[in-house]
Amino acid sequence: MVRFILRAVIAALGLWLAAQIVPGVHVTNVGSLIAAAVLLGVVNAIVRPVVILLTLPFTLVTLGLFLLVINAAMLGLVAWMLHGLWLDGFWAALFGSLVVSIVSWVGSAVVRD
Repeated sequence: MVRFILRAVIAALGLWLAAQIVPGVHVTNVGSLIAAAVLLGVVNAIVRPVVILLTLPFTLVTLGLFLLVINAAMLGLVAWMLHGLWLDGFWAALFGSLVVSIVSWVGSAVVRD
């Protein structure tokens, strides 16, 4: 449970940073930011593996670059489900998911098990 909360905080930090530096990513308040981080964790745990499995041929043909599109789609799904987070299009979702992924990667490297 502590790991999930820590990952949610790191994801919230990534979403906040994405809202600050990526034009087109908007978060209304801190509550929406926390809800989006938790929902993103749930979506990445449940929906993302199924989507990756279904799009495996595209991922193999593009040598893994299609995973960036999948990450953008997961962020778009969270924005669609939550009223406090919205994206201005595909490119905002792509660059926003890239920022969130980099922050999560660095955060996971800093905070180990």
